[in-house]
Amino acid sequence: MSGRAPAGLFISFEGIDGCGKSTQSRMLAEKFPDALRTREPGGSAGAEEIRALLLTGDPDRWSAETELLLFTAARRDHLEKTIQPALDAGRTVICDRFADSTRVYQGATRGDLRGTVDTLHTAMIGREPDLTFIIDMDPAEALSRGLARKSGEDRFEDMGLAFQETLRHGFLALAKANPDRCVLIDGNRDPAAVAAEITAHATDRMAAA
Repeated sequence: MSGRAPAGLFISFEGIDGCGKSTQSRMLAEKFPDALRTREPGGSAGAEEIRALLLTGDPDRWSAETELLLFTAARRDHLEKTIQPALDAGRTVICDRFADSTRVYQGATRGDLRGTVDTLHTAMIGREPDLTFIIDMDPAEALSRGLARKSGEDRFEDMGLAFQETLRHGFLALAKANPDRCVLIDGNRDPAAVAAEITAHATDRMAAA
């Protein structure tokens, strides 16, 4: 492998809190040093400011509707300032979360807002990843791992196990509905084994791009 990815592929990682997305996005980026690794919410100066509002504080700090607006604002800034310029320059972008998280977290579990989520995405974002890895993991184990990080960004973990179980079902449904874009990955394994499977899928998709 040359370490140089073909131009402009947009890869995202999705899944419940603590499933290993950040680790796996980092490990994939290490295989392709020319790729840009970024995250949501965040990834640009303005979006990082919004991240602090979304991921800290009391679980009831924001309504689902307010969350949706904040996430959309952060994503728009991220797309304008970071993702699209990198893609336009021919770089592959590896993103820890993108619009699928909003579809599941706010659209399916926080007030049945999926129609509103889709409308806002079409109007304000208008872009999907080319390839999405959804890491599936036992919710109890993932929640334990997420809380153990003590990152200070635990607002969604603090919503409890039932919330994480609902999220898992949402991501499984999303993977089933988007088989051309989404690859479901078993995250209940050693990280190196998970990374090897992800790298194989990504390399195949890059070769076909």
